[in-house]
Amino acid sequence: MLISHQTNYLRHLLILLVAVWIAPAYAADPLPSWNNAASKASIISFVERVTKPGSKDFVAPGERIAVFDNDGTLWSEQPMYFQLFFTFDRIRALAPQHPEWQEKPAFKALLDGDMKAVMAGGTRALFEMVVAANAGNTTEEFNKIVTEWVATARHPKSRRPFTEMVYQPMLELLTFLRASGFKTYICSGGDVSFMRAFSERVYGIPPEQVIGSVMKTSLGSAKDPLAIVIQPQLDVNNDQEMKPVSIQRVIGRRPIFTFGNSDGDQAMLEWTAAGSGARFMGLVHHTDGEREVAYDRTSSIGKLDKALDEAKAKGWTIADMKQDWLVVFPAEKR
Repeated sequence: MLISHQTNYLRHLLILLVAVWIAPAYAADPLPSWNNAASKASIISFVERVTKPGSKDFVAPGERIAVFDNDGTLWSEQPMYFQLFFTFDRIRALAPQHPEWQEKPAFKALLDGDMKAVMAGGTRALFEMVVAANAGNTTEEFNKIVTEWVATARHPKSRRPFTEMVYQPMLELLTFLRASGFKTYICSGGDVSFMRAFSERVYGIPPEQVIGSVMKTSLGSAKDPLAIVIQPQLDVNNDQEMKPVSIQRVIGRRPIFTFGNSDGDQAMLEWTAAGSGARFMGLVHHTDGEREVAYDRTSSIGKLDKALDEAKAKGWTIADMKQDWLVVFPAEKR
């Protein structure tokens, strides 16, 4: 009997020790870079409701689809979209091979260092530069070019690598969702080949889960008949109403969780909200002019106007960068 009592005592002691050891892991804050504000509470509440068996809002793991915009939602987009920095660097590097660019006003302005004239050329001129930077490369070549660029290029204001200009609170959110059985995707207006070069390393999102604007491609080059070659023509401009269309085409499921930051994400948020069952729609609101940039309704980049009004009217979650985020970038972690 004494041996039996000792055995039971040791068993209960072991159970207690294990419980004490694992309790902090379950009690740990999944979003430590978020202040204890309404946005954080709404995220955690939603995830708990859709993942708890027996909950009226329970969603099977295979249907837990979360989609994020990239520019301005997962990483910064000021003073201009980061792919434009890449494009401009690429044009400068290729310029010696293209003397004819001196006859193109926007190209010449860039090579002369006149950025005001470059931007005055408008969308058409900028797209022509993107085409010049991308087209003619195989997808493997382009991936290598982007990978090498992000390893060395620096943001003009912070002097950090562009891939360190990601938002720490959103990295935590991605991790939290995946730990809760969600599959995370990017759906952005940016070039899909550009984002795929770093998405897995930076966000933990593999290339097959990245949706973006697409240049036309073809099979075969002079060097390799089985290479995929980028052509000088846009196939899909993945912005605004095209985002839900692209999500349906690529994923085949309507997301239950969507986060954006601009009017360009409004259709994606509305499409998510129109589905049945529990739904989460979120916006990053750039309100912090000290740690990042404050902008919304009048900005030429990442304009947030109508979507902000709709979010307030319909009770979508708005993450106020200044009020709701303890830190913005990973370098600020304490």
